[in-house]
This record gives sequence, structure tokens and C-alpha cells, in this order.
Amino acid sequence: MTLTKNAKKQLRARIFRYLDGIVCVPTAFTLYRYGIFEKLADLESHALKDLTVEFKANEGYLNVALRIMCSQGWMSQEFTAGDQEIRYALTPSGKLAIPYLSLYEEVAAFIPEAIKMEDYIIHGFPAGTFMKLKTLFQKCSRKFDIRKASNAQEQEIQHQIAMHLEGAIAGPLIVSLGISGLFNKYFTVAPFEVEEFTEHHNEFREVINFFESLGWFTRNGNTFNFTPEGVFFAKRAGAYGVTVSYLPTFMRLNDLLFGNPGILWDKPANTPEIHVNRRMNVWGSGAAHSGYFTKVDEIILDIFNKPIHEQPKGFIDMGCGDGTLLVHIFEVIYRRTLRGKLLDEYPLFIIGADYNEAALSATRNTLNQADIWAKVVWGDIGQPDMLADNIKSKYELNLEDLLHVRSFLDHNRIYQPPEKVDDQRQSKSTGAFAFRGEKLSNNAVEENLINHFKNWMPYVKQYGLLVIELHTIPSKLVAKNLGNTPATAYDATHGFSDQYILELDCFLEAAAEAGLFPDTQHQYKFPNSDLATVSINILKSKEYL
Repeated sequence: MTLTKNAKKQLRARIFRYLDGIVCVPTAFTLYRYGIFEKLADLESHALKDLTVEFKANEGYLNVALRIMCSQGWMSQEFTAGDQEIRYALTPSGKLAIPYLSLYEEVAAFIPEAIKMEDYIIHGFPAGTFMKLKTLFQKCSRKFDIRKASNAQEQEIQHQIAMHLEGAIAGPLIVSLGISGLFNKYFTVAPFEVEEFTEHHNEFREVINFFESLGWFTRNGNTFNFTPEGVFFAKRAGAYGVTVSYLPTFMRLNDLLFGNPGILWDKPANTPEIHVNRRMNVWGSGAAHSGYFTKVDEIILDIFNKPIHEQPKGFIDMGCGDGTLLVHIFEVIYRRTLRGKLLDEYPLFIIGADYNEAALSATRNTLNQADIWAKVVWGDIGQPDMLADNIKSKYELNLEDLLHVRSFLDHNRIYQPPEKVDDQRQSKSTGAFAFRGEKLSNNAVEENLINHFKNWMPYVKQYGLLVIELHTIPSKLVAKNLGNTPATAYDATHGFSDQYILELDCFLEAAAEAGLFPDTQHQYKFPNSDLATVSINILKSKEYL
């Protein structure tokens, strides 16, 4: 049976609701546990600074958490004097949610086990762990025994709560089955029996039973088969990867909000990150971002079909992840452009740069498998001069002679306080930004982005910065479009890990102030509406447009 267009729309909405749940369950329960919801139950507005003092909170992360609740329609946010004072109030919907928030406790407490789900599925569940999971499954199957709603508004809250809990349970399972290849390589090919894939079949059968209860599988004796709905979700397992990869951050929300704000960063130098599962993050990023490549192709074709003397010597992907984009761009150039026919005479210099050693290793493997010549180097998005010196000394290559490609990276720069913030600056951003728990003013974040662009300006002004970037959107807009945007998940994962996603118009205005402007022939946003959370632009100095 083929899914109708309307059915696909509804299932896509469920994906977004699930993503909301992965981040909202731990965030809302932490606020509930510490009494923030009770404090705001009078429906009066309270200053963020006052809440910070009363609850001995870390203002920056508390601001992030409260804005997430605004995006779900449970709180409202009011700015006065720019963002120098922010006030929050509980909405009527938020007050209706309070009696249900205790349901989040067990699911939030399961996060340490959810982080290990991939290993459990392959090697078996430790004693006691599976019973916790089975209890959660049973609650999910019973729709959490939610009491009868008294009106349509409360019925919508119940649905929202149910989707949150269902998503927080299902998300780590979907990713674990997807990253291991079971979902997309085996289960979707033909009917199967659980025993074919693991000796721990009793536990694993319960996992499949859970998905059967969601309508993803049908059963014939001991044989399971995907439903069209199940195939739809399985093929989109990567969509959950980035959000689930941040579960180590959400496991520590008590500390981030009300304890040691540096807990994710207070670790020995040169040791692995503890705020994110980087391998999972790279996998999820590659899966989620591939859909934007078609528009990138149009820009690449335009650049490398120009007269040869107008072309860059090659391209560099700063933040190369697993190298997928590098390979893709090379294939486009090689097979579809003038430059591809002249590589013997005009070699194409290809460089992958990343801050993370796991990403560099993944990139090398990807390039080797594709049999593509390229250099892989360490690089920091915040230190372009160092990267330029490194490439010059190693390869006698000028960084400004390359096309610069970046996907979802500029927001992940390490924050450096601006030496001076323009007194006349008045940020239009509604975002919530923090650094190690300290609240950052939106004016300062914009000034920091402008300085960031200025640092890159000498290297990108001629051949351009082809940038795929992530954006926030106003929380009021998110709340009106639940099920239509992943913005809540983006704001949570990035807000609690000191990343800075601005609205699209704020991002472009900052670039312009630094002297970088978009080529209007190649501007794209996804979706193509006010809900845009992703954009593609090629930014250059005006003299080269």
C-alpha cells in the first residue's frame, strides 16, 4: 500500500513531535522538579534574573530551557530594553500541562540507559535494564493512562505529552537500529524473524513488539514485516541522529541548570567530548544533510563551468564531518563541469578540515573508499589565520585561492567576547544564548558573528563562502506550528551546548556588516517560508559578485 500525500504529511508531523519529545521530556521535567512550573503557575510574568536568583540557577541555560517551553506553547517570553531584561510567564496551556509532567520522570531517568541502546541491542540488555524499558513500552502502549480530557485544549495537551513520551522512548531505539543498519538494510528488504539478527531475541522481540504497537510492523506468527508507515520512519532514522546524539547533554541538565555549568567542559585536555556522541552525530548529520546537496550542486556547477581563469584552484570543506560532502562535490565537478574535463592541466585541490579527530578519521576513510585524492587537516573554525598558515606551509597553497564550503558549522564556533559592542546595536534575534552557563546578550552574539565573518573575509571574499547554516525562529511561531518544524530540538541541542543559531535575517545582516553579501541567484531556504531553519548561500565581497 502506498502512502497518500496527506498520510506522509501526518507522519512527518509525528517525526517533528518525536524530536520535540526527546529534548522536552528532560527539560520540562527538570524545570518541574525544581519548582519553576509551580512558581509560574500564577500566570504572572517573572524576570529571568529574579528566577535565576531565587532558584540558584545558571542564567544562560535557564534562559535556554524556558525558551524551549515557549516553543511548545507552555510559556511566553517578553523582552524589555532589548534583551537586557527577559520576563517569562506560564500560559494557560502550560498550566494544563503541569499535572502530567510527573509522567516524564521515568523516561528522563532512563536517559543514561538510552545512551547505551545501540550496544544493548547488539549485545543484550544488562539485568534489570530491560524490565525498565519494558515498563516504559507498556506505558506507551496504554497511552500513559492519561485521564479523560475536560475540553479540547486539554485534549491537545494530552496529545502533546503523549507524543513527547513516545518520541523520547522511540528516538534512541530508531537511531540504534538505523545506525547499525538493521532498519534500512535488512528489515525493509523482506519479512524477518527476530532470531535472525541477535541471540538476545527475547529482549529484542520486545523492542519490535513496541514498534508493532506504534503500527510500524505487522506480525504473522514469529515473522515480522514493515508496514508502509514503518518503512517511512525507518528510511528517516537519520533524522533523529543529531538530536539523540546529544542525550549525554540532557542527562546532565540538573547540573547545567542548577549546578556546575561547566560539567560538560571540565575534562582533561585532548580527551573525547562528553556532551555528544560524535560518531552518531556525524552519521545523523550525513543522513539529514544530504537533502540539501541538490541546491549545492547548482552553485558548484555555476562556479566550475566558468572560464578556467575565473575558477578557484579547488575547494575546502571546513568541518568536513565524515567527508560525504567532499566526495559529492568532487563527483559533481568531475562528471558535470568544464573543470572536470581539464583536471590533468588544472588539478583540483581538495582539502577537508575539522576540529574533531573522529571526524577527520571518518573523512579519510570516506575519501579512501571513493579513491579521491585530497588532504585532510586539523582546523578550527575560529582561527582562519592558523589554517591559512598551515596550508601554506604544507602545500604551498593560498587559502584565498579556494572555494570555501561549510555545512552547519559557523554556529559552532567557540564564543569570544567582543572587545566592544556597538552602543547603537539592537539585535532583532529572539534566541537564547549561553556560554558555560552565563547568559549572553543577543547584541554581543551578533557582534561576535560579525567579527567572525570579518576574520574570514580575506580568505572568502573572491571565490566565496558556500555556507549551509542552521537557524532559530521565534518561539511564538514554533508554538503555532507544532508538528511542522524541528526548531525546538535544534534550539535545545545547540542552546545547552553553547552554539549560536540566529534567525536567517539576523545571520545575513551580520554577514553584510562584515562585507559579505549573498549571490541572489543562489539563495535557498528550507522550508521556503517563515519556518525556515536551514539556508544555503554563497557569500562574497560585493566587488566579486
